[in-house]
Formats: sequence, C-alpha cells, structure tokens
Amino acid sequence: MITVVRAQQVLYKSKRFNNISWICRRPNSSTPTLTTPEVARQSGQKAADATKKALTGTPYKSLSIGVPKETFLNEKRVALTPAVVSALVKKGFTLNVEENAGNGASFHNEDYKNAGAKIVSRNAAYSSNIILKVRQPSPEDISVLQDKSTLISFIYPIQNKAIVDALAKRNATVFAMDCIPRISRAQVFDALSSMANIAGYKAVIEAANNFGRFFTGKTISTGKSPPAKILVIGGGVAGLSAIGTARNMGAVVRAFDTRPAVKEQVQSMGAEFLELTYKGSESGEGTGGYAKEMSPEFIEAEMALFAKQAKEVDIIITTALIPGKPAPKLISKAMIESMKPGSVVVDLAAEAGGNIETTRPGETYVYKNVTHVGYTDLPSRLAAQSSSLYANNISKFLLSIGSQDQYYIDYSDEVVRGSIILRDGALMYPPPPPPKVDAALSKTPKVDAKAAAKAAAAALPPNYFAQYLKDSLLYTTGIGALFGLGIISPNAQFANMITTFALSGIVGYHTVWGVQPALHSPLMSVTNAISGITAVGGLLLMGGGYYPQTIPQGLAAGAAFISSINIGGGFIITQRMLNMFKRPNDPPEYNYLYLIPGAGSVAFYGWASQQGYHDINHLAYLAASLCCVGALGGLSNQKTARLGNSLGMIGVSLGLAATLGAIHLDMPLVTQIGTTMATGGLLGAIVARRIAITDLPQLVAAFHSLVGMAAVLTCISHYITECEHFAHDPAASVIKTALFLGTFIGGITFSGSIIAYAKLQGLMSGSPIMLPGRHAINGGLALANVGALTYYMMSADPIIGLSMLGITSALSTTMGLTLTVAIGGADMPVVITVLNSYSGWALCAEGFMLNNSLMTIVGALIGSSGAILSYIMCKAMNRSLPNVILGGYGTDSTGTGQAMQITGTHTEVNSDQTVDLIKEASSIIITPGYGLCVAKAQYPIAEMVEILRKHGKSVRFAIHPVAGRMPGQLNVLLAEAGVSYDIVHEMEEINHEFANTDLVLVIGANDTVNSAAEEDPNSIIAGMPVLKVWLAKQVIVMKRSLGVGYAAVDNPIFFKPNTSMLLGDAKKTCDKLLAKLKTDYDDGGSSSGSESSKAH
Repeated sequence: MITVVRAQQVLYKSKRFNNISWICRRPNSSTPTLTTPEVARQSGQKAADATKKALTGTPYKSLSIGVPKETFLNEKRVALTPAVVSALVKKGFTLNVEENAGNGASFHNEDYKNAGAKIVSRNAAYSSNIILKVRQPSPEDISVLQDKSTLISFIYPIQNKAIVDALAKRNATVFAMDCIPRISRAQVFDALSSMANIAGYKAVIEAANNFGRFFTGKTISTGKSPPAKILVIGGGVAGLSAIGTARNMGAVVRAFDTRPAVKEQVQSMGAEFLELTYKGSESGEGTGGYAKEMSPEFIEAEMALFAKQAKEVDIIITTALIPGKPAPKLISKAMIESMKPGSVVVDLAAEAGGNIETTRPGETYVYKNVTHVGYTDLPSRLAAQSSSLYANNISKFLLSIGSQDQYYIDYSDEVVRGSIILRDGALMYPPPPPPKVDAALSKTPKVDAKAAAKAAAAALPPNYFAQYLKDSLLYTTGIGALFGLGIISPNAQFANMITTFALSGIVGYHTVWGVQPALHSPLMSVTNAISGITAVGGLLLMGGGYYPQTIPQGLAAGAAFISSINIGGGFIITQRMLNMFKRPNDPPEYNYLYLIPGAGSVAFYGWASQQGYHDINHLAYLAASLCCVGALGGLSNQKTARLGNSLGMIGVSLGLAATLGAIHLDMPLVTQIGTTMATGGLLGAIVARRIAITDLPQLVAAFHSLVGMAAVLTCISHYITECEHFAHDPAASVIKTALFLGTFIGGITFSGSIIAYAKLQGLMSGSPIMLPGRHAINGGLALANVGALTYYMMSADPIIGLSMLGITSALSTTMGLTLTVAIGGADMPVVITVLNSYSGWALCAEGFMLNNSLMTIVGALIGSSGAILSYIMCKAMNRSLPNVILGGYGTDSTGTGQAMQITGTHTEVNSDQTVDLIKEASSIIITPGYGLCVAKAQYPIAEMVEILRKHGKSVRFAIHPVAGRMPGQLNVLLAEAGVSYDIVHEMEEINHEFANTDLVLVIGANDTVNSAAEEDPNSIIAGMPVLKVWLAKQVIVMKRSLGVGYAAVDNPIFFKPNTSMLLGDAKKTCDKLLAKLKTDYDDGGSSSGSESSKAH
C-alpha cells in the first residue's frame, strides 16, 4: 500500500484535501499548535498542573464500547479490528462486539474473543456507553440506541440533518469522523483521508479490471502494445492515490486540478500536470484546503481541456467534490461519446451525484462502448484494509478525548470541539471560529526592509552603464595598484617577487577550482604538507654546529623542526585518505616509480651544484614550485589524485635540497639539520599513521598551528639576525613589513588553530563562547597591532623593533583566540579553510622577507586554496565570511520578521519498521551528517549499502558541502568504510533526485536538511542551500533526539507527514538495522521485499 500512503503524505504536506466523500465542510483552525520541542519545554509545568487538577472524567475501566454490525447496503467494513480491540481492552474498556460484525472484512467472532471482546446481540452492542460505527446510523439503529450514549462515526451533518435531529431526541453525544479539523495534530484521526486513499487505489484496480489491454506498454513477438493513457481529475488524496497506483502499473498518467499548487505533488508522482490556456489568474484553492467553485470563464476553458483529453485517453478517473454541494459535472455526455471504444470511466463522486453526466451511482454499465464504474462503496470493496485503517483512526480519536486513562470532553481541545455534533442532545455544530490568539504570530507581520529593497531593485531594469563602469573602475584600481607598487619598489628583486606572487595566485586560483569536492580533505592535508616549506626559512637561518648557539639559530631550528612535522605527517595522511578511495576494480598503480624523478632530480641538483652551476638553484626552485602546483592539480579527479601527492613529495624534497645547496654546510651543521628534520618528519609520520580518520579535522587544525608557529619563529629569528643591516638596506621597509605581517598572521594562525583543535577534540565546548564586548575587544586588538606596526616602522632601534614584534605576537595570538572561541563547532569547516589560507599568506610574507621565490609561490598556492575553499563553504551556508569569522548568526537572506512557528507532532518508528520501509523501497538516498562521524556509524552503513545493492536496490549518498567538520570529511569516512565514490554525490548533483526517491535515510544531519531554509524567509538559515530530503516519498531521520542543530532552529521536516523519527545512537541503530536486514534476507525476506516494491 505504498501508493496509498504516499498520496496521503503529499496531501498533508501541501494541506490540500478535496476528495471523495468530503462533502461536509470541516473547520480549518488557525490556532497555532505547539511543536514537539515546545511541548517538551513546557511538559514539566503541564505535568505539575495536571497533578493538581482533579479530573472530572470517567475512567476507561467504567466504560463499555459497542461495535455493531454495519447495516448500510453492501457495507462490509467494521469500526474496530481485533488488533485494535486488544489495545482498547488493555486500556481498561469493556468491548461489546455484535455477532458477525466483522465477517465482511474477514474478522471473525473467534478473533474478537481472543482479543478480549464479548460477542453480543445487536441490542446489547447498542446498549454500550460508547458506540463506534463506520456509516451514519439508520433510523432502526437509532431506535435501539441507549439514551444519553455517545456515538462516533461518519455523520455528514449538513446532508443528514434528519439523522442528527433523531439522535438529538435520544439525548446522544455525537462525534463526526468527517468533521475532525484538518490540523497536523489530527492527522492520525483522519478517516476521510484513509478511505479516500483506498478509494483512489481501488478505482484504478476497477478500471484495470474493465479495461481490455495492459496498463504498461509491452513489446512482444507480434508487435507493440502501447501503455494505457489515464486522466485523473482532482488532485486530492484519492486523486494522488489513483495517480500513484496507475503509474506503478505502467500507465501514462495525466492529471488536472483547479489549484495550481497541486502541480508539484502531481509531478512528484510521475504524472503530467495539465494546465489551462486561460488568460485569467484564477485559483481553485478554497478555505480549509478545499476547492472552490470557479468562474464561468474558467469552467469554459476547463471543459474545452476535458473535451480534448477525452478523445485521447483510455481511462478517466474523476474525484472532484465541493463541500456541501452536489459534485460538479465535468465530463459531458458528448465527451463520453467521443471516447475510444473500450474506454473506461470511474466516477469517485458518484455518491454526490457524480462528475460524469452519464454515471449511474452504485452501478457498472456500458454506454456507447465506454464502461462506466459508479460504485459508491469502493473502500468497502477493500474491507479488511479499510477497516484496519479506520479502526486506527477512530480508536486514537477516542483515546484523545480526555487524558490519563479518563474519558472527558474538553472544549478547549480544538479537535474535540471541531468534531462534536451533539452534546447530550444539544446541537454543537458548526463549531465557533477559533479564538484569536493575541500573539506575535497573529499580528501584522513586520515588513522586511532588506527583502523589500531587494525586490524593488530587482523590479528596476538593469543599468548596464553602471555595471560596465563598475567593472572598468575595478580593473583601473587593480592596474593602478600594480603601478603604485612599481613606484615604491626598492629594487628589482621586490618587483620580481610581486610578479611571482601575482602569477602564483592566479595559477593557484584556477588549479584549486578544479579540485573535486570529494577530495577537499586530501587537498587540505596536502597543502598542510607543502606548507612545510616554512622549513626553508628555518634552514636558511640555522647555524652553530651540532646544536644552535644563538637565540636566532635556536628559533630557526625550532621552525625547521615544526615544519618537518607538517611535511612528514601531511603526505602520509594524504596517502592514507587517497588509498581509501581506491576501488577493487581500479587498474594497478605503481606509484613507487615516482621515486625515479624524485631521487633523480635531487641527485642531479646535488651534482650540478657541486660543479658550480649556481643558476641551477633558481631553476630547482621553479621545478619544485611546479611540482607543488601539480600536487594541487592532481587532486582534480580520483585518477590523478595519488600522482598529485607524489608530485608534492617531489616538490618539497627538491625545494629543501635546493635550499641546502644555497647555504654553506659543514658536517656539524649537516648533523644538526639532519637530526632536526628527521626527528620532526618521523614524529609527523607516526602521528599521521596512528590517527583515526574521524579525528582528521583536529589533526589538520594542529598542523595549521605548527605552520603559524614556524612563521612567527622564523620572522623573529630573521629580524634578530638582520636588524643591524636595515639602516643601510634600501629594501628595509619591505623586509620589515613582511616580517611584521608574517608574525601577525602566524600568531593568529597558531592560536586560532589551537582553539579549533580543542573544540574539535572535545577539550572545550563546541558551542560559541560569546565574550562580553567581543567586537570591541577584537577591534581594540586590531588597532593595537596597527599602532605597533607604526612604531615598529618609524623606529630604527633594534630593541624597539624586537619589542614590537613580541607585542604583535602576543596581540595576534590573543586575537586568534578571541575570534575562534566565538565560532561554533558547526562552522569549523570554514574556520579550518580560513586558517589554511592564513598559513599560506604567512608563508608568502616569509618569501618576501627572505626574497625566496619558492616560499612565495607555495604560499600563494596555499593562500588561494584556503580562500577558495572558504568561499565554497560560506556559499554553502549562504553566509558571508565576516559573518562566520566574527561569530555571527543568520544568512545573507535572513529577513527582519519573526521566524515562523513550527506546528505538528512527530512520528516515531522502530528498527523493524524501518527495515520494512527499506525493503519496500527501490531507490534510497542516504544523507549523512556530523552525527555519523561522531557515532562512527559508517561501517554498518557501508555493509547495509552493499547488501541492498546486491538485492537490486538503487542506493546513493548525498553530501552537503558543510556536513562534517572539514571540507570533504564525510567523503573520506565513507571511503574508509569501503563505499565507492561512484555512489557518493554532492548536493548540486543529487538535489533534483529527491522527488523521485522512495526513501531517504538522514543520519545525524540537521541544519543541512532543514526545510526552514526554503520555507521561512525570516529563519536565521533562510536561503542556505540544503538537501531537499523532504521531497522524497518517505524520510526517516536517525538522531539521538529531536533537539535543534547548531543553528538552534527547529527543523520542520521532523513534523512532516512523510517523515518518521528513528531516535537513538546512530551506531547502535545502524547495527540493529544491519542485523535485521541480514536476518530478513537470509530468511528469504528479499523476495518479499522486492515483490512488494514492484507491486506498489
């Protein structure tokens, strides 16, 4: 019955409810309904109040329920099934079931006895306190009804006034199942939708039974049989159920509804939505989710459409009703006569007069070679299924009348007040309109000035002159800036370094844009490794023999040691990650052969340097730089990624070798350098080999801190060594500026990375820490740094210069701390990429300081890489970089009004029910979030995916750019568990597929699947691109609780009718699902699941 369930889900999603048997106009409450989170927050107080209030109701154990046999002609349904009877008996009710009441639905007296009911006579059943029925009672039924008893059934009070009057004379209390208000909380009571679902399903079955061909197209040896063409008129529950059933049977389906909003739901079920060629903008959306009567002009255009379709289609199914009025006539006799011989029409509105002029209510007959199905009892023709659904609806409604196992009528409950028709014989229908709630939501919404300004600007014609002028001024500014640098250039070396920096930045920009999102984590780690080029600065300043003998030499040795940790650890962890992406059927790789160019280039450089070819040093730097560019470029796809890592190793090795060749070496210094670099590299390699992949973000953050510290040490060391020469050096200002900037950026990178590491490792809270006056503090620190720079540049005193560098080290370190503590854990992807960018710019500053082209090129590559990744992450959250870095909230699209209130209650499922849904689905998308990383649930998920794919399921993963705690983290975790990257898709690749997906499993994700981003312009995540999981037929969200995500926004998808919550630890839950799947498939469950999927 997946088709039936799907129809009801999509109707609730859009709150459209026009369908079969919905003749009574039900109230549409506008009273805000508390969300589950709100209820949870208030439950303590409510519980306390409840214990103080004396209940005035009747205990369940004092009440009897009567279930009489239905006497309406051909009615086979029964109000309660044995399973529901058992549940009510456990609640304390006495159940009196009339003899043979359930025979028509294949529920026998013995079944009811076993469930705890008493089998009684008709009069005894009607003598019970509460009577549960399906159809409205007949005069004969009313005559035996006990005085002042309660009746719950379909009533249709507008159409059946005489019955209501008769019940009033018996002083009865009557609830109408057809008048239950259509609000989210009452979904589980909605018997009309349940029956309409079945009617739509059964309508297609009846049509197929009377149609002389296959529904699906067939190609056989004798030729082709085209698929049946079906027109469904009405996009309510029954219409959508009919559409889904017909599509699953292979028919070509077209649908029409007067409400344009139905279009999306019709198309989501694979049908074509027909639209009128009508000049007006009239909509059929009426009050309470019903269709309204249309204008004569609209009806004329509508009839023309139907006349054209009648000549083309094979089957017409009509479901259109207008509350309280006869069904509109949509298909005329002339249209029927124009249909092809053998066609079939099914009129679900037959009981209300019919949508088809030639319908005979209650009959099936042939007119002009067109078979007419006008049954008025379609749900009863699927009696067992209808009774099961109805029993769930009516029993849960009964239990909602009162609380704490006591029955009492509370008029403050809008479901009770909306559905009660009589109270002890007094007429209560129609209910009064809901009271106006004097709350923020009921006030006039605040005008969003930002949105209004954007709309006004969009309405204006584009000003092309202003656009071109803006571009021209931008280019003028850029070129002018370069000329300005040329004017202040102290020497040719500075101009050459600017050229190198600019070209490297451009190359890095274009190279990094080509990197696949799945490889963003390896990109981060490989840039970590090549940022170890900061060792070049340390090597150039080291000295003193077997150990450093001066402070600058000690600082330089420390910088080289720290940098070597990055080199050894970065390349090892990158190789580990890339190996995880290898597939079993990938061709063999012989990456060890890259030792030939690596070792060969280093050996050749050593020989050339010994021979006195001094210019070889510059070209060796160029070769090393190009290899580092190749390292980033290699990550553009999976096939060349491991080559990229090898090129990075070659580049760094050659760069270090060229640096050693440029300095005077003796054996003690060689021993010191070798010991320092080998120790650091070995330490980094050990850490990288032992670290768990789930801890990758904190490892990257820790490596960033090393780059920042190395930059600070190198800059201070260089200043101490060279400060005496600044008075006579024409490039002193450039070098001093580069020294200061390297120290400043390095300090921020160091402390910011330490805080990021602590948050990711759980050493401190991942929540934002908002220091009082933090913006003033950060502004003050920035101004203090500017003051230090000014004093530093104006003074030639080495002591003052060194003091200012020390001060800016302390200030920038403090600033990195105050900036990063204000950023929450969910924003760590941006923090890590920004810190990555900072480390690159610090390396550039060192390159300018030492006039070293290798450091400048690699720094520009890393800086542009981090900047681009930061832009991608911010775009994925629809936020600006300053908003993230300054610890802000909200997106660039967030309005100024109040966020919408989420209404509804959630539905929970257990592991067994989830496995059933998985087995019934043919297409599944898994959407993981950070919760999967924390729970380390990737392993059972990977095994589940393997089992499901072996059994013919289409299973894919959808990854949001900011899921996890660093770019590409989830891709790496899935690869580690053995999930092929072929089925792992980025958001832009797969977002359009959700509407055609049977089931989505959301594992540990929240903000990245929050529909408020699209549905609420005033939400703080408004406009954020999200994975549109709610468009799928069924969604299961696996989380520990219903708590909010990092953005602290309630997620509407938790309360959508097609969403079920599977609460608990992701790892344990996934283990249970895996075990159940294995058991079911080992026991032959695969066949039943597959058949179910095909059948529906």
